[in-house]
Amino acid sequence: MHIAMAIMNQESAFKSKARPPRRYLLGFIPWRRPSSAYGYAQVIDGTWQQYINATGDYWRKRNNFADATDFVHWYMHKASNENKVALSDAYNLYLNYHEGPAGFRRGTYTKKQWLAAVALNVQRRSENYRVQYAGCKDDFKPGFWGRLLGR
Repeated sequence: MHIAMAIMNQESAFKSKARPPRRYLLGFIPWRRPSSAYGYAQVIDGTWQQYINATGDYWRKRNNFADATDFVHWYMHKASNENKVALSDAYNLYLNYHEGPAGFRRGTYTKKQWLAAVALNVQRRSENYRVQYAGCKDDFKPGFWGRLLGR
């Protein structure tokens, strides 16, 4: 969970309706956005549709925190399977997330020096989240009904 949280923090700063900034025509006329990325996880339309098709959960929304978290976990597992990246490797999981599994395999991130610094920040933040979660995970135990139902 700590890696997914660090990725979402990097992508949207936990803003539910985050979008990439608009471009400007002639420097002052608001124009198109550079991509269709939207929501907590900044998922583009095509990748979100892959997730919806893979899970069959057609009611999911990119601006729903639980759905975005589930998406990031799905994507991390996909990247892990396709590119043999450990699910504990926040640095390379973020590079997979940013560049896509195919881009990661091609090494497109090697031409973006700034991206290495961002991935390192994601790694550091995920470690902070891991430590914080370990300190309070007992507070998240299920209540009576959750224990009764085996959750």
